[in-house]
Amino acid sequence: MTRNDPIKHFFIWPALLIVLVISIFPLIYSLTTSFMSLRLVPPIPARFVGFGNYTELLQNPRFWNVAWTTTIIAFIAVTLQYVIGFSVALALSRRVPGEGLFRVSFLVPMLVAPVAVALIARQILNPTMGPLNELMTVFGFPNLPFLTQTRWAIGAIISVEVWQWTPFVILMLLAGLQTLPEDVYEAAALENASPWQQFWGITFPMMLPISVAVVFIRLIESYKIIDTVFVMTGGGPGISTETLTLFAYQEGFKKFNLGYTSALSFLFLIVITVIGLVYLAILKPYLEKHK
Repeated sequence: MTRNDPIKHFFIWPALLIVLVISIFPLIYSLTTSFMSLRLVPPIPARFVGFGNYTELLQNPRFWNVAWTTTIIAFIAVTLQYVIGFSVALALSRRVPGEGLFRVSFLVPMLVAPVAVALIARQILNPTMGPLNELMTVFGFPNLPFLTQTRWAIGAIISVEVWQWTPFVILMLLAGLQTLPEDVYEAAALENASPWQQFWGITFPMMLPISVAVVFIRLIESYKIIDTVFVMTGGGPGISTETLTLFAYQEGFKKFNLGYTSALSFLFLIVITVIGLVYLAILKPYLEKHK
């Protein structure tokens, strides 16, 4: 079969139509539902309310609190992942002893399900019987409220996110570092440039495109966090660690308020889109400068 053979359409179009139906139909149905008052329990007939769900959400202080909490977790976690990941990637690019073992071991956290990681973390950080607090008690320190006070709970969630997803950043940045041309560094060495000058003048600018992509991917994924929070804190204490996706879960699968949940999902999509556009707009001049 050649490239211009019309028989190819017989194989391509059915698959394309199936993918479109599977992906577009739920999206259109969810968008339609977001303009309606629809509740399954207790069963209430669907009623068109226009932008009523969106207005109610924007006037709900809980929505803004949840959005702020999600933003804090996402930005702090991704910043730490990038800084630690870049540092480790730089070390590994220097051909340190045992580099191959390090690369394999870095894959382990990524291969473990987030729910399993969160379960282990919850046991370790248990405020009363956790091994970490028991160890601190041996040295005379009081039990710390890792999961029962807001700041400690947010810090615990961020720590787990950093532990699990920093390896992804390391692997991506390490791949980028190994593609950098050696002759540029040789020329810099002839000019007696220090390692610090080489990093800020050569490495960081040349790694900027892949850094932007890695941070963007991790930022979007961090905004969708639910499993770690659900298992470790359940959104508590109170709702102080509740994220946008957990808020949507509570409204959709516990209160069965489908119209409100659909509106929340699309507001979530708008928030992510705005953050992504602002992020890319800020970095666009630097990316064009270092092409």
